[in-house]
Amino acid sequence: MSDPLPAANSAAPDRRRRWLSPEGIARGGLVLVLVWAVVAYIVLPLAWRIATRRHPALFNAPTRTHTASGIPGDPVNLGLIATEIELHRGILAAGWFPADPLTLKTSLRIAADTIFHREYTDAPVSSLYLFGRKEDFAFEQPFGDDPRRRHHVRFWRSPEVDADGRPVWFGAATFDERVGLSHTTGEITHHIAPDVDAERDKVLADLKKAGALADETWIDGFQSQLSGKNGGGDPWETDGRLGVGVLQAPTSLPAEKAPGDASAKD
Repeated sequence: MSDPLPAANSAAPDRRRRWLSPEGIARGGLVLVLVWAVVAYIVLPLAWRIATRRHPALFNAPTRTHTASGIPGDPVNLGLIATEIELHRGILAAGWFPADPLTLKTSLRIAADTIFHREYTDAPVSSLYLFGRKEDFAFEQPFGDDPRRRHHVRFWRSPEVDADGRPVWFGAATFDERVGLSHTTGEITHHIAPDVDAERDKVLADLKKAGALADETWIDGFQSQLSGKNGGGDPWETDGRLGVGVLQAPTSLPAEKAPGDASAKD
């Protein structure tokens, strides 16, 4: 009656030999690769998208900036979920420059550099308001040999944060195509190109290329108004989507470039 026991016990060594054979190791490696692929390309991206959409700041978020006098400004077209350090490191690694504070000195310099076609990579931007305050940070990329034309984006920190303590940095990204007089106030100002979606897409593409974008998602119908005019009277148009990116700090960025010098505050 005890004969079956040795036969049953012998099955375990046979299974170990099969798993340790070249064929068994290959099968095990294939299983690990499949598990990694499912987690990396399906499970984690889905988790990021769910977390992004559930960020409390994305519910009832403001969709339009305003000038200091209350005139509707540029549309909000971008949102980055990140700590302040991750925002600075990511946007700097993507090749954008922090805008100088708007002062008399920087205003005179941008005027002179525009006239004499001199480069000014961190020229100031005018202030726009969201959440009742002007932008927390502004960044730009030069286009050409003077500050007449440039890519630029302003960011405002949301009052709400997610479970990890990260706010949404709501952004208004536009392209300055020329300098002229404001159609609403007559002041000297930059006039923007109407395709604000192209600038939104450029910011996300630059972040992705720099390795700073962990994930991105899109909120359809964020803007109910698909066209309008900004505070300078410039027309703009959009598909109404909000591009939302989740940032991670790029390891290649030198530590001394992060975070403190990128403020656009006065």
